[in-house]
Amino acid sequence: QNGVMSGLMQMLLLKVSAHITEQLGMAPGGEFREAFKEASKVPFCKFHLGDRPIPVTFKRAIAALSFWQKVKLAWGLCFLSDPISKDDVEKCKQKDLLEQMMAEMIGEFPDLHRTIVSERDIYLTYMLKQAAKQIELPRASENEPRKYIPAVVVGVVGMGHVPGIEKNWNSDLKIHEIMSVPPPSASSKIFKFVLKATVFGLLGYGCYRIGHRTVQFVLSMPATQSYLQRLTEVPQQ
Repeated sequence: QNGVMSGLMQMLLLKVSAHITEQLGMAPGGEFREAFKEASKVPFCKFHLGDRPIPVTFKRAIAALSFWQKVKLAWGLCFLSDPISKDDVEKCKQKDLLEQMMAEMIGEFPDLHRTIVSERDIYLTYMLKQAAKQIELPRASENEPRKYIPAVVVGVVGMGHVPGIEKNWNSDLKIHEIMSVPPPSASSKIFKFVLKATVFGLLGYGCYRIGHRTVQFVLSMPATQSYLQRLTEVPQQ
């Protein structure tokens, strides 16, 4: 539904998630499940999923990468087997180490960092600000002055997004640009065409080989040879 490259990337990230779950005995995203559980205990609490839709993020991330960057990223995700301990997770909560990891990501995949981290910082900030708007109280009549009460918002985000949210909080944010999906590049179109042509070519060749062997097998059977011999004898009589 979301395209070949986006689907493959999602499968690779699910593989990474499964690897983390196997190593730690707990699945990523536990903080969001806990937030949902706690929100259900609060009267009149509205639970809102405020992140950018995954298909948009994937498509923008893939479009931002060159062909070789895609290959490099896919290779790294395919062969991810480094052991992860709970101590490693605790170390990642340290601000200095987290900033170092972010800097390494920017250096290796700057466009990927922009689409997966920086753009989502803007989107998350925008959604939090929308949720934090004052709530207008109902009025008994049109002549009654408007009254507002502050909204109480609890935002649960990944630690890597906190600096970006703080940076963007006082900015006038527009999210239309980061919600659009760019059209596929010429190299992407060529890759898809070659991939489809290869798949259909292999399927066609496989059907031809199977059909050819099946015909040879049927013709080699004694019953078939006897029947063909009778057919050739009929015109002669």
